[in-house]
Amino acid sequence: MHVRVQKWGNSLAVRIPKPLAEDAEVTEGTVLNLAVSEGAVVATPVQSRKWSLRQLLAKVNKKNLHTEVDFGSSVGREAW
Repeated sequence: MHVRVQKWGNSLAVRIPKPLAEDAEVTEGTVLNLAVSEGAVVATPVQSRKWSLRQLLAKVNKKNLHTEVDFGSSVGREAW
């Protein structure tokens, strides 16, 4: 598939055709890592790690568990 590189401000831009984006599972907002490999530009989606609550809580221990913090008395319509 051939696409044209176009000027976008002081940078260059390439539009990713919809069928190619769908095949690569790239959507609006996807972060891509751009690299040059043997003279070719390679764009690879960056996989963001999704943490579960169980995984996050597994990292809590006595050393990193903080105490309760008092922010003073209520100022507005706080119900607690």
